[in-house]
Amino acid sequence: MSRKCEISGKGPLYGNNVSHANNKTRRRFLPNLRSIKVTLEDGTIQKIRVAARELRTLKKQGNI
Repeated sequence: MSRKCEISGKGPLYGNNVSHANNKTRRRFLPNLRSIKVTLEDGTIQKIRVAARELRTLKKQGNI
């Protein structure tokens, strides 16, 4: 299962850990994913993984 938001498509980003000695090693920034249940138009319930930011937007729009 990929770490990707099913609505916005947000996925992992890459960057560096930087120590006090200025050593740089690669790291991943993972999206803040939450599992929610949504009701589709045909009445079925499906679990999807959504980024927390998209969940906030959906709640604000009244879709959840």
